[in-house]
Amino acid sequence: MIPASIRLVILLAVSIGTLTVCAQTSPSANGSSVAVSQLDPVLVNAKSLLEKGSIVEAERLTRSYLEGHPASPDGHFLLGLILFKAVKAKDSLAEYTAAAKYRNPSAYDLEVVGLNYVLLNDYMDADKWLSKSVQMDSRNWDTWYYLGRTKYNENRFVEAVNAFRQALKLSPENVKAGDNLGLSYEGLGRRQEAEKAYRDAIRWQSQLLQQNPGPYLDLGILLVEQNWPQDAIPYLQQAVQISPQDPKAHQQLGRAYERLNRLAEAQVELEKAVAASPNDGALHYVLGQVYRRLGMKDKAQAEFEKSTELKSIQAGAQVIGPAAASSEH
Repeated sequence: MIPASIRLVILLAVSIGTLTVCAQTSPSANGSSVAVSQLDPVLVNAKSLLEKGSIVEAERLTRSYLEGHPASPDGHFLLGLILFKAVKAKDSLAEYTAAAKYRNPSAYDLEVVGLNYVLLNDYMDADKWLSKSVQMDSRNWDTWYYLGRTKYNENRFVEAVNAFRQALKLSPENVKAGDNLGLSYEGLGRRQEAEKAYRDAIRWQSQLLQQNPGPYLDLGILLVEQNWPQDAIPYLQQAVQISPQDPKAHQQLGRAYERLNRLAEAQVELEKAVAASPNDGALHYVLGQVYRRLGMKDKAQAEFEKSTELKSIQAGAQVIGPAAASSEH
């Protein structure tokens, strides 16, 4: 199964570029959301720049505005969103904290706060703020979706299933939600329900020109794990066709071919996986195993040595990383 953290990083890389710039709202006394007063024209311009993808210019304009209006909640909330889209999670959170001194955040604001914590790999706080967001406004499918992804990363699979079900109620036949519902069922060991969820997601997008490789890949992996590699191959081939640069798709298709002793085809797919992700030591090791089975001893040895080298580098980085981080406090 694809590691949840990797899938979520890919998800956020997309969402950062496409997350809608919502109008700011704040909760009224009875808990409902009410529109905030009209934005200053300067902030309207900055918001327009952000929507067009001009993040640097939007940040410059908003910071300039805040120099003259340091107590503006609109300014701080907008800058927080801009910094989130610039992948500056800590700076973004600081702006949301500043904004909250002057006005209560909206459900949308809390969603972005939660996603900032996802970027910081702090899933406990991400869960906290995304949960608060859906409590404030339970009508947004995407917030339920991100909450489900966070629950999945926390291995809280029952709660993840509930979140993805809620997302599907609000956005029926949503392929991403259906695929992730399947992953959550797998986390619970409920493989039949996982398989159904993947097949539903595949069916929902069957007529779409642009398809999501996720359900094809995840169904293929599930079938290989259940020792049905022949059945898995068409789905994995489709995942490769949709996302030819994804090393995981090539790796899993190579794995299925290897299970069937179709070693030449396994070699081709694993070589593509290594080419797409050359710093993945595990991929080099698996390719080495296939080379060895094919009698390519020199090539196999080279891949095993490369795998060992990369794993050693990774282990060293993990040792250095915490020490470097602690020295910054």
